[in-house]
Formats: sequence, C-alpha cells, structure tokens
Amino acid sequence: MAADAVPAGTFPSFVAEGTRLGRRGEHGKALACFNNALKLRGDKHCLVARSECHLKLGDTENALKDAEASLQSDKTFSKGLYQKAETLYTMGDFEFALVFYHRGHRLHPELEKFRLGIQKCEEAIVNCVGSPSSVKLELKEDLCFVSRQAESRKANEKLQIRLTKDQKWTKKQKPVRNPRTERQLLGEFYADKVYLEKLLKDKELMESTMKEGIKVRDLVLSGISYLESRSRFWQQLQPLYARRREHKLRQQRWARDKEQQRAELGRYIVRTMEDIDTLLAEGCLEESCKKAEHLLTKIQGWPDEKVPNKMELIGNLHSRMGNARLEMGQMEAALQSHRAHLELARHHNLPDAVSRALGDMGRVYARTGKFQKAIDTWEEKVPMAKCSSEKAWLFHEIGQCYLLLNEAETAQSYGEESLQAAGEAGDDEWQLHATVLMARAQAKRKDFWAAITSLEKELAKAQHLQKGAAQEVIVA
Repeated sequence: MAADAVPAGTFPSFVAEGTRLGRRGEHGKALACFNNALKLRGDKHCLVARSECHLKLGDTENALKDAEASLQSDKTFSKGLYQKAETLYTMGDFEFALVFYHRGHRLHPELEKFRLGIQKCEEAIVNCVGSPSSVKLELKEDLCFVSRQAESRKANEKLQIRLTKDQKWTKKQKPVRNPRTERQLLGEFYADKVYLEKLLKDKELMESTMKEGIKVRDLVLSGISYLESRSRFWQQLQPLYARRREHKLRQQRWARDKEQQRAELGRYIVRTMEDIDTLLAEGCLEESCKKAEHLLTKIQGWPDEKVPNKMELIGNLHSRMGNARLEMGQMEAALQSHRAHLELARHHNLPDAVSRALGDMGRVYARTGKFQKAIDTWEEKVPMAKCSSEKAWLFHEIGQCYLLLNEAETAQSYGEESLQAAGEAGDDEWQLHATVLMARAQAKRKDFWAAITSLEKELAKAQHLQKGAAQEVIVA
C-alpha cells in the first residue's frame, strides 16, 4: 500500500475512532486516525484534535504547527486559540502563551478555560522572574550620571567577555547537575532517568540496532533528553524555592483548616451533649438515649486526633445511656452501659470517670434489690469522693442499703458518718437525710426515744429553714 493511501473509511468514522482512542489514552493510535481523516478532508476541529495528540506524545513542534493551521481560516476559532496557548505553555513560552490566552478571553469571555489559562501563566511567570512587589529600590546618595554610565559600560563589556568564555566552556564540558535537585523536579521519573543513564554504560547494548533500524543508543538518548527538557520546564514552571514556599503555605493552610474543623466538631459535640442532658431532664428518655447512641457511633468512627478527649466522651455517653435506661426500667441494659463506662475508664486510666461509673452502677444495684453489690460498689467509690457533700450522699446510700438488709447498727453508723460529712460541707439537706436515716435505724433497734429526739431536732431545723416537704417527711 502506498504511503499516502488511506484505509477504507469515512471522515466522520476516522474522527470518531480517533476521539474514542484519545479518551482511552491511546494517543498514538488516535494520531493515526486523525492523519487518515485529514487526508480525506481539511478540518480545523480535526487539526486541533491531532495537535492534542502530538502534545500528549511530547511532539510540541507538530502540535504547534497543527494549532496554527487550525487558525488560518478563522483567527477567532476558540479551540485553535486555546490549543496554541496550551502548546506554547507546555513548551515553556509563558509570555507568548499568555498573549493567546488573553486573546481568547477577549474574544470568548464566556469560556472559563481562558481565564484559568491566564491565571496559571501569570503564576508561572512570577515563579520564574519573581513578583514586582518583591523588588525594593533605594536611593542612598546623589547620582553622578556621567561617571556611573561610564562605569556601567565597562562593567557590561567585562560581563560580555566573561559570558562568552563561559559559553565556550559549557560547550566543551557537560554541566554538573545536583541529583537532589533533579530528584525533586522529576519526582517518580527520576528513577527512569537513572536507569537510562546506567544503560548508556552498556556499550554492547548501545551499539545494537532494533528491527526498524533504529539504534538503541539513539532511543536511550532521546529518552534522557526528553526527561531533561521536562525537568527544565518544571523548573521554569515552579522553581524549587517556589515549591518549598508553596509546600510551607500548604502545610499552614492544612493546619489552619484542621484546627477550624476541630473547633467546629467540638462545638457540635458540646451542643449535642447539652441536647441529650435536656431531653433526659425533661423526661424524654427514649429520645435522649437514641441521640446518645447516634453520637456514640459517630465518635467511635472518628480518628483519635480529630477528637482529643475521645475516650472520655465515649464514657460520658455510656453514662447518659445507662441513666436513661435506668429511668425507663431497662435495668440489665442500664447496668451494661455503666459497666462499659467503668471498663473503658479503668483501661484508659480516667479516675473521675471510674468514680462516676461506680456511683451509677451502685444506683442500678440498689434499684434492683442487690443491696450488698450496691454497698461493695459504693464503698469502692468512697476514697475517690472529692468533696464532703459527695461523701454525705455515699454514706447515706450505703446506710440505706444496710437498713434494708436489717443491719440497723451498721446503718446507724453510716448515718452518723453521713451527718458528719454533711455538717463539714454545710449541707442542710443531707444533714436532714442523714438524721432521718439514723432515726429509722434507731427505731429498728427499738431505741424509740433516741429516734424521736433526733427527729424533733431535725423538725425544728426544717421549720426554721421553711422546708415544708422535709417537715412532712420527718412527721411521717
């Protein structure tokens, strides 16, 4: 078949096939289809498509020729303008690329791609030459124009001589490249370049020829040349100092965003916990429990760094779920929640959470009639009590359990301890509860006069404090 012969097919079929192959990343095959299509008919859209293929394959020269050819019949063709600008940008001609991005934006302001092209071109130029705002001019002394101009001419002449010498030297010797710099510029392609350079040392392989008559040495050198050109392009596009600065800025933005997300998450958790407590206080037990379960599932799925006090929050949610289930009469489920809270608190060494879990478990045991277990649990909590009021409550509850176990003497003893702790705290309410407990224990021991004396003393105090409900309890 002749070189210029076109395989059987139509212009639309070749274009459609080329487009399909291009989308699949098979740019070499797509290029062949567009070549066949253009042999049948000259078309500016097809020229742009072929230019894109050339660009993907690294052939910027032919890519630019096709882009310019697409503009011959219509200088305002948007796709042609954009393709030419993209090709110039890829070649590193940022100033000329900027010209065509601006031209396309002026002719087609509705197309967002031209505006983005202008933006990336300007950034690339600033990265190469620096921002004008970074240049500071200072005038420290009077100018002597004549002498300065003469000195400048001499300096320029010396500089030109030095540059000429340097250029001659660089033609003779290959400049030394910094491997670290190349590695940063090429990224994952650096390993490919090192491999190709190692192949060059294999003289026997380099002298061999492929089936098509192409020397292996030429292929290896073209690969190295391409990677070096890419390295220079990326150096122009974003120099290493700009990359380091961008990396630093990106880290700062990431840290700031992370802190903001953490603050928003904290506010969400606090707000939800307040809602759970409000629902529990208002008697909406089932809704409170469901809300706590939902938040618990969410927190368990979040990483530890996102929620610094994660374990403490999980424990608090188990506690609230247990309290809600206790009030709903789900005793076994309530005990299970509080036990989970206790195990988690002990495992993560959270003493306050351990104390709270023991107090909650004692309440469940007492409500289910397991008074000895309640006593054991509360006695374990006593050394952890942080204030006298908490001790007064604990001693009172332990005393109540002993009273229900018909151990009146021990109940009276705990009542006295409760009264003493309440007195230290100046808590009138717990003093009243402790006195009533002592009186009940004394009555159970048949010491009725002592019980009456204790109750009369507390009745007088309740009347003085105008506590009607307390007076009713004492009288009863």
